[in-house]
Amino acid sequence: MMKYPKEYLDEIKTRLKVSTVVSKTVSLKKRGKEFVGLSPFKNEKTPSFTVNDEKEFYHCFATSEHGNIFDFVMKTQNLKFGEAVKHLAQLAGMQPYMFSKKDEEREKKWQEYKLIFSQYVDFYHDELLKNETYSFVRDYLKKRLLTKEEVKKFKIGYVEKNPNFFDKLKKNFSEQTLVETGLFYLDEKKKIYVERFRGRLIFPINNISGQPIALGGRIIENLEYLAKYINSPETNFFRKGSNLYNLDLARKLSNKIDHIYLVEGYMDVVGLSKNGVDNAVANLGTSLTDKQILILNQFFDDIIICFDGDESGYKAALRAAENSIKELKPEKQISFLFLPDKEDPDSYVNKNGKTNFINFTKQSKISIHQFIFSHYKKQTKNNPSSLAIFEKKLKSIANTIKDNLIKKYVSEFFLEKIAELTPHSNQDNKKFFVKKTKSLDTTKKHYIDTQSLTGVELKEFSLLYLVMKNLNLLQANLHLVENIKLFTEVNKKIFELIIEKLKSGEQIEIEDLKIDNQLLEKINKFAPIKYILKNQNNDDQKIIELLEDISRDLMNYDLEFRIQELESKFSVDMSETTFNELKELKKKQNLN
Repeated sequence: MMKYPKEYLDEIKTRLKVSTVVSKTVSLKKRGKEFVGLSPFKNEKTPSFTVNDEKEFYHCFATSEHGNIFDFVMKTQNLKFGEAVKHLAQLAGMQPYMFSKKDEEREKKWQEYKLIFSQYVDFYHDELLKNETYSFVRDYLKKRLLTKEEVKKFKIGYVEKNPNFFDKLKKNFSEQTLVETGLFYLDEKKKIYVERFRGRLIFPINNISGQPIALGGRIIENLEYLAKYINSPETNFFRKGSNLYNLDLARKLSNKIDHIYLVEGYMDVVGLSKNGVDNAVANLGTSLTDKQILILNQFFDDIIICFDGDESGYKAALRAAENSIKELKPEKQISFLFLPDKEDPDSYVNKNGKTNFINFTKQSKISIHQFIFSHYKKQTKNNPSSLAIFEKKLKSIANTIKDNLIKKYVSEFFLEKIAELTPHSNQDNKKFFVKKTKSLDTTKKHYIDTQSLTGVELKEFSLLYLVMKNLNLLQANLHLVENIKLFTEVNKKIFELIIEKLKSGEQIEIEDLKIDNQLLEKINKFAPIKYILKNQNNDDQKIIELLEDISRDLMNYDLEFRIQELESKFSVDMSETTFNELKELKKKQNLN
């Protein structure tokens, strides 16, 4: 039986979140660190199907089905393992593995390529850390405010001006193989092999699994005849448009952070990381590609493009906007952050710190469609000819969007903005792109408001509603609520704040809690308990009884979640300890 190389399967799993694969079949809703949905293996009304991206598995509590992305595709699409691998490889943007002689040769070459790069990166990284003659390089890094910690984290190295590492490597690898890595090239005149990155700081560019496959190099001397930055040439295992610097580390944060910064240079990524902003990647000296957007969208919901605050940075941002808008999808955003003139992310965060940078992002980032509109608006004069060119340009950009729903809303956004510029235009203007329906903002708000809420969320809303309406009563009966456990993160934080205020013994009002107005409106709108309280004589005893009921329900939810976690654990370790713990919890659940 032919076996796929382990690294090939691992890369598929690395490139694809379990939730990404499952969501093509099952409608998922985020719940804490997990996603929940209705089982694809059994008809049910209450969701019992969970997905955990961090642990890379799904589990169905209704049927005990459990596994990874390969298992899921095999079971839901009735495919054999090999067919599932081909399907998922295509979804991950990888070439199919055909078990041909060509594939075998490629696998052999990959093993050599990987080994060469690992040895090369390790050697020059160690030299930078330990070699005393490299003190001038370490001085340069200090000037750039980089410590040994960043050097180690990103495995930064330095290639001396007259290196001889080629001679060391050719003892174990052919000259042709070494040249194919892009680390070396043949000087035709001198008939010698030359190291491409000599005299440069080197930044390893890793694949998504963390294996170095290319290098970025920066000259540290002020030599005008040399390019400041160079990258590895493209090879059989490295395509600039399909890779991003630091994606291997940044992707691991996607379960905690929903956005990613896309910057221009390696130093920007390293500088941001030094200041605590680890969710950053850099493109590799080329324009942003469709492939890079698709890769980032696998892990993050909001791509924030933050290029240098100068003319070239702005032009690069515009190219990125026009190239990437076609890949916009529902629930995904592409935003732009423009720094002050002559600042780059590295310099800005070093001067202002992480908190200021994050606040600046919140206040200043703009959507991709707003950026495109604003750019072309600046170039448009208030005359028929210029406005016609403006409208035609926006129409052509909107029509590149692949997703029809997003195309509709972006088109509508452009329509409304143009209408603001031409308030006296006739009704024909409304035929631009699509028939005018509701405004984007109104439609979006309606969509959000009508989304179904889980039973847990509704129960939590009822609890918060009761508590906020009866603060004085609860201050005297704190024991009723202080040990209640909430599950939804935003509700949990509010509840903890309320408990803290109640414990202080000070008289408090709702206004003192400084609850977000949108959340407050949501609680008041959706809390089911308000319908029970309506038109009833609700004395203190009635309120206490209701609180006890809610507390009991939430305790049962907690039991259910703990049972689910243990069932997941048991399906993996099958230990007696886990089984006994699970049994005790189920016994407790039955008693309740």
